Amino acid sequence: MAPLNESLATTIDVIETKPLGLPKLKPTLQENCFNLSQGILRAKHSSPILFDVPQNLTFTPFASHSISTDAPLQTLLRVQANAHKGGFLGFTKESPSELLTNSLGRFEDREFLSIFRFKMWWSTAWVGKSGSDLQAETQWVMLKVPEIDSYVAIIPIIEGSFRAALNPGENGNVLISVESGSTQVKESSFNAIAYVHICDSPYNLMREAFSALRVHMNTFKLLEEKNLPTIVDKFGWCTWDSCYLTVDPATIWTGVKEFEDGGVCPKFVIIDDGWQSISFDGDEPGKDAENLVLGGEQMTARLHSFKECKKFRNYKGGSFLESDASHFDPHKPKMIIYKATERIQAIIEKQKLIREFGEHDLPELDEKIKKFSEELNAMFDEDGKQESLLSEDVSGSGMKAFTRDLRSRFKNLDGIYVWHALCGAWNGVRPETLTHLESKVVPFDISPGLDASMTDLAVDRIVEAGIGLVHPSKAHEFYDSMHSYLASVGVTGAKIDVFQTLESVAEEHGGRVELAKVYYDGLTKSMVKNFNGTEIIASMQQCNEFFFLATKQISIGRVGDDFWWQDPHGDPQGVYWLQGLHMIHCSYNSLWMGQMIQPDWDMFQSDHVCAEYHAASRAISGGPIYLSDHLGQASHNFDLIKKLAYFDGTVPKCLHYALPTRDSLFKNPLFDKESILKIFNFNKFGGVIGAFNCQGAGWSPKEHRFKGYKECYMSVSGTIHVSDIEWDQNPEAAGSQVIYTGDYLVYKNQSEEVLFMNSKSDAMKITLEPSSFDLFSFVPVTELGSLGVRFAPLGLINMFNCVGTVQEMEVTGDNSIMVEVKGQGRFMAYSSSAPEMCYVGDKEAEFKWEEETGKLSFYVPWIEETGGISRLSFTF
Repeated sequence: MAPLNESLATTIDVIETKPLGLPKLKPTLQENCFNLSQGILRAKHSSPILFDVPQNLTFTPFASHSISTDAPLQTLLRVQANAHKGGFLGFTKESPSELLTNSLGRFEDREFLSIFRFKMWWSTAWVGKSGSDLQAETQWVMLKVPEIDSYVAIIPIIEGSFRAALNPGENGNVLISVESGSTQVKESSFNAIAYVHICDSPYNLMREAFSALRVHMNTFKLLEEKNLPTIVDKFGWCTWDSCYLTVDPATIWTGVKEFEDGGVCPKFVIIDDGWQSISFDGDEPGKDAENLVLGGEQMTARLHSFKECKKFRNYKGGSFLESDASHFDPHKPKMIIYKATERIQAIIEKQKLIREFGEHDLPELDEKIKKFSEELNAMFDEDGKQESLLSEDVSGSGMKAFTRDLRSRFKNLDGIYVWHALCGAWNGVRPETLTHLESKVVPFDISPGLDASMTDLAVDRIVEAGIGLVHPSKAHEFYDSMHSYLASVGVTGAKIDVFQTLESVAEEHGGRVELAKVYYDGLTKSMVKNFNGTEIIASMQQCNEFFFLATKQISIGRVGDDFWWQDPHGDPQGVYWLQGLHMIHCSYNSLWMGQMIQPDWDMFQSDHVCAEYHAASRAISGGPIYLSDHLGQASHNFDLIKKLAYFDGTVPKCLHYALPTRDSLFKNPLFDKESILKIFNFNKFGGVIGAFNCQGAGWSPKEHRFKGYKECYMSVSGTIHVSDIEWDQNPEAAGSQVIYTGDYLVYKNQSEEVLFMNSKSDAMKITLEPSSFDLFSFVPVTELGSLGVRFAPLGLINMFNCVGTVQEMEVTGDNSIMVEVKGQGRFMAYSSSAPEMCYVGDKEAEFKWEEETGKLSFYVPWIEETGGISRLSFTF
C-alpha cells in the first residue's frame, strides 16, 4: 500500500492498524478544542463546559493516547481528521475499590439531552439544564453550547476491567461512577474513563465521537462496517403478544396462514419465548415445564436441553401439509391468556390481603384460584395431546420437520428466528442436566447504580432464583452447541434477550467487563459460524457495555422498550400514553445506538387503538416491520398492513434510520405541553418527516417510574420545514441525471395536500391531536430541459412511505421522464403540465391530472414477473 498523503494526517502519530499495516504518519498538529486549567474545562478557549473540576481529574487529548486498531482506513482517516475535537477524562483516588465515584465538575443553565437506564435492560431520553438534573445510570450527555454554535458530548466508557456511567450530584455536579462488578477487582486510577467531543452538528457529533471510540477501544465495530441481517427490509410476525408462552406449531402455522389469506405473507417469523426445553429447580431432570402461559411464570426456569420442548418435538412431519392445521381454534390462545390472567389476578389479590392484613385463611380466594387452575388445565387438554414419537428420526418429526413443512407450505417465508436469553433461559442453565458446560447457580447481585431504576418483574424473578451460569471457559461451546443445533433444524437466526444479566453475576469471573468479553466473543464466533454472521436481533441490551463489547458482529438491535398494548400497572389511559413513550425511546436511543446497530423499533399489533400511530413510525424507521397480532381474522387490520408492506413481504425501507430533528433534541415531547416529536429519514428520491404528539406521560424522578400526566394529554402545535431534514446525513443521495431546482414538493399524508417549499420558505404550521401523527414527504422537483415542465414523483400514496416506493427516476429526453416504482396502488406525481401520454410498461395508462394542483395520478398493478416493479414513462 502506498504511503498516505501527509496532508490527511492530524495530531495522531501513534495509531497502528494491524490488518492494514499503515505507516506511521507525520502529524499536522492542530491544537485541541478542550483545555482544562484552574478548575474549568473550556471548549475552544472560551466557553466553560464544566466548572469546579476537582484537582484529581485529568484531561488528555485523543492524540496523546497510543492506539492499536483494526478500524478500516476510511474510519481511521475520519478519526484522525477530527482528533483535535476530543479527549479523555480520568481521575485518581487514594484507595483502590471495585466501585468509585468522582465529580467531573459542574454545569448549570446549559441545556442538555441525555440517555439513562430506567431499567436494567432499557434506556430512554432525559433533558435538563444542570448536572443535578441528570438521572442515575446516564449513558451519555450532550450539551448545547450556542455561544460558539457547538455541541459537546460527555460519554462514560470502559477502561481496563471497569465500566462507567454518569450520575447527578449536588449543586450542578456531574458524577462519574466506575465499577468492576467484583469485589476481587479493584483500581484507584483511570486515564480514559470518559470521552468528550465537540462539533457544530449534533448528528456529526455522535458519529465522530463513536468513531473515535471505535478506534480507541477496538472492542466494537460501527454499523457502517457490518452487513445487515436479511430481515432488515422485510415484513414479519412475532408470536409473543399473540400467544405468549402457549406458542406451538399450530399457532405459528395458523398465524402465517391468516396473513397469507389477508394478502401479505410475512417474510420472517420470530418464534418467541415458549419453544425451549426448560424446567424449574426440583423438577425431574429432562422433563419440560408444561402449561405455562404468561410472561413471568417462566422467569425462574432454566434450560435443560438445546432441543425444542415437547410441544414442538411432537410435531409429525407432513401432518399440517395435509390438514393446513384446520383443527386448530385460532381464538384458543387468547382464551387461555385471559383465563391465566384471571388466575394470576386472584393470586395477586390473595398476596395483597396477606401482606396488608396478615390474613392467611382466605377460603373463597383459594377456591377461586383452584377453579381457575382447573379450568386452565382443562383448556390445555381439550384438543388432546399428540403421542410422543418413539422414533428418533428428526427428519420426520420435531422442529426440523416443522420448519421444513412451514417453508414448503408458505413459499414466501424465508427467515425463521427463535428466542433465547443470553444465558440460555431467563435463569440460565440447569447444572445437573447440561453438565459439560460446567454451569453453576450464582446469586444475582444488582449494581448499586440501578437503585434508582424502575422496579421490574424480570429482575425480581431472576434475583429470586439466581442464574445458572455456564462457566466462561465454556461460553463458545455453549453458544455453538445451541446455535448449530438450531441451524440444523431450519432456524435461520435468533432474537437474544436479557443481555445485561452478566453485569450481576461476575463476582467470581474477573468482573462484569471481563465476563462480558468472554461471553460476547463466544457469541460472535457462533453467530459467524451458524447464522451467517448477521442473523441476531439483540434485545434488553441498552447499556453502554453491550455496545462497546458485543457489537463486533451484531448489527441490529432493539432501540425501545417492549410494545405495551396496555399499562401493566392498571392506568386505563396507558393504552394511549405508553405508545408515545415508545416513540421517544426509539427516536432518541437511535442517536447513539444507530452508530453501532441498525435500530429496530419492535413489533406492534395492527388492531390496537393506536396501530396507525405505530405503523407510521415503523414505516419511516428504516428497520424491519413486524407485528404481534393475535390469531383470528378480526385481529388483523389488513388495510393498515398493506400501507406498510408489499404483497411479497418486503417493505419500502428508508435509506437511513430515523432520528429526531434538531429542534426536538433538547425538548420534552412527553409532558411539556408544547412540543411535538419530529423524526426524519431519507428515501432515494427525497426525505420524510414524521410528526407525533407524544404528550401525556413521562418519567417521574421521585417515583422512579413512568406514569401518565393527564394534564399534558392535549393538542400541541409546531412547524414543519424542509430544513428540519438534515440532508447531509443522507448516506446515498440519488445519483441520476435529474437537475434539482432547489424546490421541494411536500406531500401531507393525512390530507393528501401538496405544496412547494425551499430553504427560504416560511415553515408550515401544524396542530396534532393527542396520540395522533402526520407524515410529510419531500421530493426534489425536476425540470425537463427546454420545455420547462416541473415534475416530482411521490410514488404509491397508498403506502405510508410513499416516496420509498420510487426505485429509479431518469430524464430520458427533453420531453420525457421514466420512473420505476414497486408495489400496487395509486401512483401520484406533481406535474406542472399534463403529459401527452403515460405508460405502465408497454401499456398506456388512463391518468388523471388536476390543473389547479398539478396532481397526476393513475393505478399501477402488481407485476409478479418483475418482483412488483413497474416502469412508468411520461411524454410531454
